[in-house]
Amino acid sequence: MAKAFVIAETKAAAAELTCGARTLAEEVVIVSVGDVPTGVADTAFHIEIPAGNVADDAYVTVNRLFDESGATIVLAEPSLHVLSLVGRLAAHLGAATITGVSAFEDLTATSMYFGGTGVRKARATGEVSLFTVGAGVFDGSAATGTDSVEEVAFEAPDHAVVKTGTEALPESDVNLAGAEAIVACGRGFADEADLALARDLAAKLGAEVGCTRPLAEGVDWFPREAYVGVSGAVVSPKTYVAVGISGQMQHMVGCNGSETIIAVNKDKNAPIFKQCDYGFAGDLKTVLPALTAAL
Repeated sequence: MAKAFVIAETKAAAAELTCGARTLAEEVVIVSVGDVPTGVADTAFHIEIPAGNVADDAYVTVNRLFDESGATIVLAEPSLHVLSLVGRLAAHLGAATITGVSAFEDLTATSMYFGGTGVRKARATGEVSLFTVGAGVFDGSAATGTDSVEEVAFEAPDHAVVKTGTEALPESDVNLAGAEAIVACGRGFADEADLALARDLAAKLGAEVGCTRPLAEGVDWFPREAYVGVSGAVVSPKTYVAVGISGQMQHMVGCNGSETIIAVNKDKNAPIFKQCDYGFAGDLKTVLPALTAAL
């Protein structure tokens, strides 16, 4: 009987990955280094990270729990802490990890490479198959499991990182992964004040507002969490409205999983018009107010 081992940090990822694990295995074990994973797996563990330590060093405990589980499949959330943990688990096992998985056919995983310009299918050849899987690949709404979560003591490694201080990042309420609709803004927005047009449309749609990389990391108009693209968020909402976005591959790999893509761009020859379901060739300052008023 196949058993899957899920490593997660957030509740959303715990629900999605355990649901996905149930399509690959008969029994699911989860270990979390963040939120307590209730009601999602057959066996659940939670590792509380001591104040002076970092979650990355929970690998000693995670490796032990995996060895004791007898699992042959690992699904991991691609958060910074969990990526470190699954990498160390792979080294512990002498196995490879297939990263950035966007779909499964049994244990054959589909993922992108070369900056999203290519798609490949890969299958692990060893005894254990390890995968990192992003948000939205699996639907977590049907997650079921035990409410009993075993608290496991953090076992510090011989050479542990010592945390000497922390600096709080600005809080962000962006939740692209859970959004059914997203209005994404690109470099077609010449002035930050014009973003209000996108936010008005998003309010009518009940949508989240996202952006391309330059608006998050170039001009700092959006938090990093709002960036959609190959090195940002990969999303799959029902509706994706791309405003002022040319349609370069590096962005489109982040939204190609959307059910419906609507594009607004003043350049009628923009590549995005070959990739969208519906398109408006016009100035966003004219098109967005008209769309908002029509809803």
